[in-house]
Amino acid sequence: MTLFDHVADLPLSLESVSREQFERDTSSGFLRKTTVFALSGGSETGRGEDVTYDTEDHDALAETDDDVFDLVGDYDSFAEFSAVLDDVDLFPTKEPERESSEHYRRWAVESAGLDLALRQNETDLARAVGRERHPVRFAVSTRLGDDPTADRVEMLLERDSNMEFKLDPISAWDDDLVATLSTLDCVRILDLKGRYEGTSVDQAPDAELYERVLSGFPEAVIEDPAFTDETRPLFDGEEARVSWDAPITGVESVEELPFEPSWLNIKPSRFGTVESLFDTIEYAEEREMNLYGGGQFELDVGRDHIQLLASVFYPDGPNDVAPGGYNLPEPPESLPTSPLEPSGDSLGLDF
Repeated sequence: MTLFDHVADLPLSLESVSREQFERDTSSGFLRKTTVFALSGGSETGRGEDVTYDTEDHDALAETDDDVFDLVGDYDSFAEFSAVLDDVDLFPTKEPERESSEHYRRWAVESAGLDLALRQNETDLARAVGRERHPVRFAVSTRLGDDPTADRVEMLLERDSNMEFKLDPISAWDDDLVATLSTLDCVRILDLKGRYEGTSVDQAPDAELYERVLSGFPEAVIEDPAFTDETRPLFDGEEARVSWDAPITGVESVEELPFEPSWLNIKPSRFGTVESLFDTIEYAEEREMNLYGGGQFELDVGRDHIQLLASVFYPDGPNDVAPGGYNLPEPPESLPTSPLEPSGDSLGLDF
């Protein structure tokens, strides 16, 4: 019995669909917008967050009627609901700014449907798949600015000396900065963002940068390098430290990597469907790959969902699922510290 089989047969009844848009400034210097879908039936509501990055796509959706998606009805199973979504145009007024957004919005609607199905059947994700929720270790993901310094890391360490970090190196990182950060002994993941294209955080392959961080952080996981004739040889013998994020959208994408990975960053919205996400987690577990959760500046329920998935499937990884307050330009001083404790009671996709 697969992971998906445990939830596939859950029936659900959907009476209405509504949406709410959120926005917030971030520590990365951009205005983040997301849209939360609310699917309601009976006395229950399931919610899912669309983490599409382009504000134009959220604004276009906000201008449409709530009933633009014809989803109301009784479904014999969650699998049937998921299959119906295959034929629904989730961008009814314009093409998405980028292809990946199709998966992001599909995940928002489908996760809301799963949340609703679990609630209507009086259960939660952990119980449904025969697992438990555990405390979640997290690493704070942050950028250090165009003129990078360790100031933000040092400020957060003053609040919690045990805090761990996922950082995004850029070519402006010099030997002094690397030495400072290495001495702090808090960097667990270095995201080279070499597999991103057409985003504000693209980092072109840079052999000098790669060599600097590989040698400067000998224990850190190195995420999403871009392999070229210059950069690939730097990873000879270091393959076990390499993790992948941006390319991972399902089992097939894992099989297409240049070598079998030891690490994967699991961002559920990249998979689009619950079945693809669960199949990939199962595939990785069978091969004893290390997993950790990834965040995408979620502003509402989506953050709860990535914390839940980490809690159920990879609680001990260096999960990029810190409370959203850590993404603010000025994080509040009262933020929770790692590990995050699950709530006492849960339904649906509650963490």
